[in-house]
Amino acid sequence: MPIKIPAGIPSGRVLEKESIFVMTSERAYHQDIRPLHILFVNLMPTKEQTEAQFFRLLGNSPLQVEAHLIYTASYQPKHTSMQYLGRFYKTFEDIEDMYFDGMIVTGAPVELMEFEDVHYWRELCRIMEWSKTHVFSSMYICWGAQAGLNYFYDVPKYRLPAKCFGVFPHTLLCDDNMELFRGFDDVFYCPHSRHTEISMDDLIKPGLEVLAVSPEAGVLAVGDEKNRRFFITGHFEYDALTLKGEYDRDISRGLDIQVPQNYYPDDDPAKDPVVRWRSSANLLFTNWLNYYVYQQTPYDLEGIGRRV
Repeated sequence: MPIKIPAGIPSGRVLEKESIFVMTSERAYHQDIRPLHILFVNLMPTKEQTEAQFFRLLGNSPLQVEAHLIYTASYQPKHTSMQYLGRFYKTFEDIEDMYFDGMIVTGAPVELMEFEDVHYWRELCRIMEWSKTHVFSSMYICWGAQAGLNYFYDVPKYRLPAKCFGVFPHTLLCDDNMELFRGFDDVFYCPHSRHTEISMDDLIKPGLEVLAVSPEAGVLAVGDEKNRRFFITGHFEYDALTLKGEYDRDISRGLDIQVPQNYYPDDDPAKDPVVRWRSSANLLFTNWLNYYVYQQTPYDLEGIGRRV
């Protein structure tokens, strides 16, 4: 089944070239089916690239998904034009009275700042509070995961002595039958790119469960007791060349950055990267959509608030 995206959005052309089934509003209108309405809170400066990454994963499921994109009005992105945002995005105020089956909050390059110093922190807190009664299931990614854990559970983040950068092996701490990780291998890989981390010790509290970890990258996945919120510290959505792009960018700026671990053969940036996480990424988002969104969300979305 397709993912329904705004007509004319550039990331749609990327997906069509990859044979990912996308659909415009005009075609979806004639289908007698209720799509899953997924809200994307896109905090990344490279909005087009981030859109394509998540659309690719959600468009690979057998469910029809309708994407709704918002940006934070309290901060004007430097790398995306207002013309682009005005055409394809809305603000929180535009969708505040709507209800959604699911929500994805992306990462953001602000992790070295205190949460309260981020320009859009208060606005993001409003969105997270609102999600309690207007979104059935949420997925928070990288800094978004740290932000969500801090807001809902007062979990702090800590600066790392060196950037966690590369593709790392992970194992599950949860039951093998947990639906979010159904079909995963005993050891699976996920990219990480962050300067901060959360501590296992701070996650030992009522309402939280650590689901997956890495001996090198630390905590990867955390869930709440109702499986309504998931916090993923890595980047399953990354393309094959995303880490390469970050590495090349930092090298060109003269920054002290190590070669991403377990990414290039023999750690040689002159060689083509090896993708180790693609199957896990597809499984994660397909499982989330199927088991925690499609099978549990009330057909009448306004009933979400009554099931908190």
